[in-house]
Amino acid sequence: IKYAIGASLISVIATSSGSAVAYIKDKITNIRVGMFLEIGTTTGAITGAFLGGIITPNYLYVIFGIFLLYSAIVMLKKRHDELPENVPLHPIAKKLRLNGEYYDKALQKNVVYNADNVYGGLGVMYGAGIMSGLLGIGSGSFKVMAMDVFMKLPLKVSSATSNFMMGVTAAASAGVYLLRGDIDPKIAAPVALGVLTGSTIGARVMQNLKSKTIRKIFIPILMYVSIQMIIKGLVGR
Repeated sequence: IKYAIGASLISVIATSSGSAVAYIKDKITNIRVGMFLEIGTTTGAITGAFLGGIITPNYLYVIFGIFLLYSAIVMLKKRHDELPENVPLHPIAKKLRLNGEYYDKALQKNVVYNADNVYGGLGVMYGAGIMSGLLGIGSGSFKVMAMDVFMKLPLKVSSATSNFMMGVTAAASAGVYLLRGDIDPKIAAPVALGVLTGSTIGARVMQNLKSKTIRKIFIPILMYVSIQMIIKGLVGR
């Protein structure tokens, strides 16, 4: 399992690298939001990496699984919404200039957006970081959910920014696993090549889809992951 977690972290970094370039080039990624929220995820990732050698993650699986399931239900209620409307600009978001705009290829127009509930988003990001460091996952679903549900960013911006952040979060905890000798290049290298190819293709496809379509794809995955985490936590006990 320790080599699986190490390889998983490397694959997350490769995934981020493969698609981040395309998203940044088209200005969908909000780098200011990503770098600010990395305060929470990186701190959480380092915390999780050290906790991995001390505690069993069973209870965290259940807690985060329930939280993800709740978030999936919230997203399900807004499945027909293409873009968030009437979103106030949070004072911290205004000070740090976390709002922005991008050109939506599917809608063929510029989309201007604000960021709300910055503190809530930062708190969820810390939890996402712990999950990444403790379980060796990219916790991208947590990041997307935090920005979409809590901060009310457009789904495409949430997805692209989450992808950008995943590599940084994984790198923070991968260093700990590398020092332990838990990363085997013979396992990590082919995994990284596979996800690098897939993420590059996925980045091109996503930009030509409407947010409603992406949400309909994302919600079942989110529900599946949440139920899987709850079962894993309960069975593991």
